[in-house]
Amino acid sequence: METKGKGKLVVRVYTSQAELPVEDATVVVTQKSSDGKYKLLSVQATDSSGTTQPIVIPTPLLGESTHPGAQIPPFAVCDVWAEHPGYAMMLVEGVQIFDGVETLQDIELEPLTEGQSSLLQNSIRDIPGQDL
Repeated sequence: METKGKGKLVVRVYTSQAELPVEDATVVVTQKSSDGKYKLLSVQATDSSGTTQPIVIPTPLLGESTHPGAQIPPFAVCDVWAEHPGYAMMLVEGVQIFDGVETLQDIELEPLTEGQSSLLQNSIRDIPGQDL
């Protein structure tokens, strides 16, 4: 995939239906390359509002993928995981990033009960690709 464009990703980590921000959650963003290896794009801690700083991610240019017969999707795909002591880790696979767009990815962490390990309790959410 030729990546001449740039999109941005901001991750917001919260807990409960009240969407209480989780400060100092570790957020890791990776991207799988064509050879199957993962590239680390960012490791950050969330701020007091539960968000990361914007992460710039290479994307295909929109114009190169919008004509009939285009072989590449008009977005880049990355995986995001978040963790914090006392909460189950959450992995979101297939986050789509478009050229010139800032994407906000919400991640809800579920509190662990006493004695549970965050390494053993985790959730995975897969976002299927858009059929554009």
